[in-house]
Amino acid sequence: MNSHKVNQIEKLGVVDDIKWEKLRKSKGFKLSKVKRLIKRVILYAVLIVAVLITIIPLWSGIMSAFKTQADLSLTSPIAPPLIPTLEPFIYAWLELQRPLINSVLFTTIATVISCLLGSVCGFVLTKLKFKGSKTLFMLFTIGIFLPYQSILVPLFITIRNLGIYDTMWAMILVHSVYGIPMTTLLFRSYYDSIPESLINAAKTDGAGVMAIYRRLIIPLSPLPFVVAGVFQFTSIWNDYLFALILTGANFEPASFALSNMAGGTETAWNNTMAGTFLYSLPVLLIFVLLGKYLMQGLMAGAIKG
Repeated sequence: MNSHKVNQIEKLGVVDDIKWEKLRKSKGFKLSKVKRLIKRVILYAVLIVAVLITIIPLWSGIMSAFKTQADLSLTSPIAPPLIPTLEPFIYAWLELQRPLINSVLFTTIATVISCLLGSVCGFVLTKLKFKGSKTLFMLFTIGIFLPYQSILVPLFITIRNLGIYDTMWAMILVHSVYGIPMTTLLFRSYYDSIPESLINAAKTDGAGVMAIYRRLIIPLSPLPFVVAGVFQFTSIWNDYLFALILTGANFEPASFALSNMAGGTETAWNNTMAGTFLYSLPVLLIFVLLGKYLMQGLMAGAIKG
């Protein structure tokens, strides 16, 4: 490059700098800068309000859980307790101890069963081609949109005829079966992205269907298992309708026991808030421990979908 061209480029650079300096000092540029600042302030204000709307109910519940009944009547719900106490938590634990254990047991078992069956169904519907597989999958997805209320009467009769009413097995059976459509959908969308060449290579090596599923598919499935497991555990744990219809005095889930704490003629809200906090701990713990893998699984499913 000769010196003449270099001088031209340098002059252009100087001209551009001069133009930029004039533009920066212009009235229109200053107005646009003010507009951007106003938009940013409005955005931050909206976000702060949204955070406060979310946090204030949680904060008031936690504060109420550490108050005595006298403090609760004398102070605002969002105010800290005058004399912090753990008595509401002790009372709530004594009331919810057995129901919490019941809920942990049947929720965990039903989550494992529905995830395993959903994984098998997703594998069969995706990698084992047979006539009517698409129709079968459509029938599976109908279960996702089937409201609980539409099956309560036949479900209650079936559970009673099986002799498992008011037992843990009623809750395990119902939640396991009702969770299969959603877990099948989740696993099918993930398995659909697994290359057919891997399946064909395993078949060439003499692997059968169960060997392919056990040795190839399962090792590739930790993320969908986390996503399906967290989804199932949360939805089963928060269920109240099946707990109300299918259980009684012998087997009481935590959601039903918690509603009984708040359903009296004179509710002690400090005890109820403490019970609510204890009830939410298992789900919070799962999200804290598996939140990283849950986001990875959701992102992987979104990208592959």
